Amino acid sequence: MSARPHNHPHIGDLATHTTRRLALSLSLTAVFVIIEIIAGIFGNSLALLTDAAHNFTDVIALGLSWYAVKLSTQPAHAGKTFGYHRVGILVALVNSTTLILIALGIFYEAWKRFLSPPEVDSAILMGVGALAFIINLVTAWMVKDGSEHDLNLRSAFLHLMGDVMSTLGAVIAGVIIYFTNWNWLDPLVSVLIGMFILWNAWSILRQSIHILLESTPESIDMDSMVADLLNVDGVRDIHDLHVWSINENLRALSAHIVTDDVLVSAGSPIQHNLNLILAHKYNIRHATLQLECECDGRNLLYCDIYETSHIHK
Repeated sequence: MSARPHNHPHIGDLATHTTRRLALSLSLTAVFVIIEIIAGIFGNSLALLTDAAHNFTDVIALGLSWYAVKLSTQPAHAGKTFGYHRVGILVALVNSTTLILIALGIFYEAWKRFLSPPEVDSAILMGVGALAFIINLVTAWMVKDGSEHDLNLRSAFLHLMGDVMSTLGAVIAGVIIYFTNWNWLDPLVSVLIGMFILWNAWSILRQSIHILLESTPESIDMDSMVADLLNVDGVRDIHDLHVWSINENLRALSAHIVTDDVLVSAGSPIQHNLNLILAHKYNIRHATLQLECECDGRNLLYCDIYETSHIHK
């Protein structure tokens, strides 16, 4: 039997549209990074240099996200039987880690400036900050579509939203410094920006690790799901149950289903009804169900794979 790839034209079209938006966002951000670095140096503003550093990580984040979206459309093959769906999760992990490192760097630089606040050119801070706010808002808007259900895109979106908040803070700090000469506001705004970045980065990092550890999706109540499956006509017991996420939207399940000693044709409706419940109620559309008329006597709902492998040796 020859292997035939599953073709999903609409998924390919969506990926093409997404990669174009990511590429445009990347280009705009890269050009502005250069402008903001120059302005931050001449204006002696940590807030602008902080934002430029964050913008530079955005260039990396957008580039990685672009590559991940492009790669995820590649079909599964013998070497990658699940395809490349996990690439986006790896990118989200990298993006969130860089965000945390940037936030720690911001806190360190801000502390040094709190001890000895330098004079800040508030006019440059306000002008470049306002321009940065507009550019960051536009690029964030371009990436937002689809980020609600895609951890990879959401990590890129949060990178950009961090810039939106930081540039807004820089403008506000510039206005206040212009009228008050409170130069310590520049590092204070940087600290607030760092806290915002750190908070969002931790959320993405936690979700990425959760998926990579093949943990049960947080929205699934396992007790309710097991009860629903046991209520299906013909199901006597369930064991060896595993539920995990391949990426944020693609869930998988494997389980041994104990039934009466019936023909394969009689077991087919049972399997069909189980798949309907899993797909419609729990959004699990990739389920591997092994029907059997008896279990091995251990009857463990959540079977330890390591222990099982040693039992059968």
